[in-house]
Amino acid sequence: MNSRFGVAGKKILFVINTMGKAGAETALLSLLRSLLQANKQAGREGCELYLYVLTGQGELIERIPPGVQLLNRRYKNLSVLSREGRRYLRRTVLRAMFRRGALFRQLPNMILSLAEMIKKGKIWPDKLLWRVLSEAGDRFDKEFDLAVAYLEGGSTYYVADHVKARKKAAFIHVDYTEAGYTRQLDQSCYLGYDAIFPISDEVKDSFLRIYPECAPQTRVFHNIIDRDEVLRRAAQGGGFEDSYDGIRLLTVGRLTWQKAYPTAIKAMALLKQADVKARWYILGEGSERKTLERQIESAGLREDFVLLGAVDNPYPYYAGADIYVHATRFEGKSIAIQEAQILGRPIIASDSSGNREQIVHDVDGLLCPLEPPAIRDAVLALISDPERRERLGRAAAEKRAGTEEDLVLLEELVTSSGERTWKREQERTCW
Repeated sequence: MNSRFGVAGKKILFVINTMGKAGAETALLSLLRSLLQANKQAGREGCELYLYVLTGQGELIERIPPGVQLLNRRYKNLSVLSREGRRYLRRTVLRAMFRRGALFRQLPNMILSLAEMIKKGKIWPDKLLWRVLSEAGDRFDKEFDLAVAYLEGGSTYYVADHVKARKKAAFIHVDYTEAGYTRQLDQSCYLGYDAIFPISDEVKDSFLRIYPECAPQTRVFHNIIDRDEVLRRAAQGGGFEDSYDGIRLLTVGRLTWQKAYPTAIKAMALLKQADVKARWYILGEGSERKTLERQIESAGLREDFVLLGAVDNPYPYYAGADIYVHATRFEGKSIAIQEAQILGRPIIASDSSGNREQIVHDVDGLLCPLEPPAIRDAVLALISDPERRERLGRAAAEKRAGTEEDLVLLEELVTSSGERTWKREQERTCW
C-alpha cells in the first residue's frame, strides 16, 4: 500500500448503527485496519481511532482491531438478527424512547415522515426510529478532529447533531431513494457535513438527485476490501457440510426485502422443473426467515433452497460454490459481490443499481432482469457451459475494486486548515 495517510495525533471517531455481520460493517473493519496499517508503514505516530456503535450491539465487535477504542458505556455481543438479539434491540429502542425525551422531541418529524411513506406505498419502521436512537445516544465531552458517520440513518443523525468535531464526514452505502430515505426523514442533515462519501458512482448520483447542493463536498470513496484476508480465511477449511454432488448456487446476504429472495425461490422452482441438478444455498439471517421458509415449503424446495443462516467465516462457502448469484432489488456496492470476485466465482447478478457498476456483462459475470425466468436462463447458460464459467471466474478474480488510495480523502479532510474549510476548498477546485 502506497500510504500517504499522515494525521499524527489527530482524534478520529467512527460511528455506525450496529456491528452485525453485514457489508458496511465488514467494510468498516477493513478501513480501520487500513488506517492503522498506513500509519505503521509510514513510521509515524498514529492517529487516535475511536468507535461508537449507536445501538451498542453486534457480534463483529470481536474483530475490532487493536488500537481502536470502543466508546460505548454498555455493549452486547449479540447479533441483531438472532432471537435473543432482536429482544435486546427492542429493549434498547424502548429505553431510547424515554431517554432525554427522545420520542417526544422526534414525534412530529416521525408523523410527517410516516405520512410521506404511506403516500409512496411503503413503510420503513426502522427508518422512523433512527432519530429516536440518535437522540438517546451517549454524549462525549471529547472534541474530535474528524467524526465519521459510516452508515445512513442513525449514525448520520447522531454525528450531525450530537458529536463535537472540527470536521464531519458521512458515508452512503445504499441507493438513497430506493432504501427509503428522504430529506424530510433526514431533516436535511447532510447540509451540515464537510464531506459526503458515497461508495460508488451510482450511489453518488442517487444521493445528488435529492441533495444537488451537496455536489461540491461529495466524492466517491470505494469500499476497502482486505483481499489477502479473504483469501486466507477461504483457505481455512469448512464450508458446505452436505455430500451434494450437483451444481451449488450461493447467495450471501441478509434475509430482507431488498435481497428479493422470493424471486430467487421462484427461479429455483423453474430450475427444478427443467430437471436441473442444482441446489441453492443462502448465507445470512434476517426478519423474513419465517416467511421465506413457508415459501420454500410451498414450492417443494426444502432440500433445494437451503437457508444456512449466518456463519462466522463465509469464504469457504464462496470457494466451494459453482456459481454465485446476487439477484437483488438494489445495492450500493455489494461487498458480497466483491468477495465472490476475489475468490474467482462466476457471478450472476440482477441488472439493478449497484450491481451493474460492479459487473461487465459476459466479461466478468452475467447481468439479468430481476425476474425468475431470466435468472433461470442465466443459471442454465452457465451450467451448460463450464468453459464460460471458468472464463468469467478468472476475469472476476482479476478485478481490483477498492483501494487504500482513497484514504487520501480522509487525510485531506482532517488536515485542511480552519473550521469547515474543506468543503469550500473543494468548491474552488470544482469537483
